[in-house]
Amino acid sequence: MNIRNRGITPTQVIVHVLGWLPLVFTIAQVATGNMTVNPIQATEQRFGRIAVYFLILSLACTPIVTLTGWREPIKRRRAIGLYAFLYAALHFTVFAGVDYGFDIKQILQLVSEKSFILLGFTAGLILLALAITSFRWWMRLMGKGWQSLHRTIYLGGVIVVIHYAMARKANLSTLSGDILQPLIIGSLLIILLLLRIPSIRRQAASLRQRINASRMLSPK
Repeated sequence: MNIRNRGITPTQVIVHVLGWLPLVFTIAQVATGNMTVNPIQATEQRFGRIAVYFLILSLACTPIVTLTGWREPIKRRRAIGLYAFLYAALHFTVFAGVDYGFDIKQILQLVSEKSFILLGFTAGLILLALAITSFRWWMRLMGKGWQSLHRTIYLGGVIVVIHYAMARKANLSTLSGDILQPLIIGSLLIILLLLRIPSIRRQAASLRQRINASRMLSPK
């Protein structure tokens, strides 16, 4: 049966395959002993990276619509955001549960000593709040407050990039350390946030419409 006849789009399939693939792949590697010599740390770091990637992808949905007019990403934004939360939750679970056995005293000591852990925990709370309230029931219940709450994803994105950079011992201000991936992700985040500024968003949409109009008028 054609998946389109069941209301399922190819993009939807791709999002969910990509959403579960890292988890399945990681479980298979751990089960077969094919992780690094420090599998706990490798798993924790991988889940953290995947969470960052999905978060950036969720923030890219609206700009993609603005730049291309293709509206499918908006329909998949909630699922992408939930995958970002899933991997952030797995990242925290491996750190707090597997690595430190949910030893609250030791975890709190680490938070007080290492600011990047506090930043990660703060970003995780933001993602948790957004994941819980991502369903339409909450949207109706909260009214205008729902939109205000979900705008905190922008702050969450900034915190996540800083947390990621600090965890990799990268200094974004001096461009030193393991800087490449945090710099790329930080640059993408800045571009995506700029494209959400109303004036820039209108100009980008207007440019797209002019390009589309010129294509329609040009001889084939």
